[in-house]
Amino acid sequence: MIYTITLNPSIDFIVPVDQLKLGKLNYMNDEYKVPGGKGINVSRILQELSTSSTALGFIGGFTGKFIIDFLEKRNLKTDFISVSEDTRINIKLKSSEETEINGRGPSISNDKANKLLLQLEKITANDFVVMSGSKPPSLPTDFYEKAIKKVLAAGAQFAIDTTGDALMQSLAYQPLVIKPNKHELEELFGVSISTDEDVTKFGKKLLEKGAQHVIVSMGADGAILITNNGIYKGTSPSGTLRNSVGAGDSMIAGFLSIYLKSQNVLEAFKMSIAAGSATAFSYDLATRNKIDNLLSEIEVTIL
Repeated sequence: MIYTITLNPSIDFIVPVDQLKLGKLNYMNDEYKVPGGKGINVSRILQELSTSSTALGFIGGFTGKFIIDFLEKRNLKTDFISVSEDTRINIKLKSSEETEINGRGPSISNDKANKLLLQLEKITANDFVVMSGSKPPSLPTDFYEKAIKKVLAAGAQFAIDTTGDALMQSLAYQPLVIKPNKHELEELFGVSISTDEDVTKFGKKLLEKGAQHVIVSMGADGAILITNNGIYKGTSPSGTLRNSVGAGDSMIAGFLSIYLKSQNVLEAFKMSIAAGSATAFSYDLATRNKIDNLLSEIEVTIL
């Protein structure tokens, strides 16, 4: 079983507006409410790719009920821990530019936090854990590290998709795959990156620190995969950008859906780019049909 962990889920309230006028009355063209949170996104894309998972995390209030109902109606397995405060709502405003307003999230007690860690004591060496996204401010700074230790104690592997210190601290535990985008890579090392050589140089540093596979996404410029056995660049297919939210999560799901079954890293990389691109070209997360239609367009070369 693949378990995805979302420490701070949300309802993503997606609001398209033709031309946003600040300080004026604006009308929505449409609206969409979907479960948000990076681990939940991974679970949803895994399901599209015929790969089972169970979504873990903290959920609460009427917003939390919306998320559970949405996922269960689509036969996606969940085992969330209930908290007293409402799950957050994130606003995703789509106009000439994308604007995001994210909530802080509920307060998580020590008792609830420990319950999630106890869940991880029940996994086996045949399971896999994906840890994605930010944590609520109430959780300790080393919570991901505690969770990773539980996973490794069970003999299982993990992937992690977060940023900053939490990501850097995880590298010593050898995550199977990490996926910073170019901007996040710049922030990790306090540098400006403009070329594929720069991406490779700093991606290698993450590999040296312990990551087994590093995928650096670069939007329309494609993505670079850095491994101990080679460095590869994949092209992005053509399409209209509609939604950057969830594209990175889709890349993680696409990679794992192939790699955990076959260990074919290049086919996993292609699926990663196809899934991420299909989400970027959609208002919500990608569908299997859109992913499959893009897969043949992906070309991978050795750098």
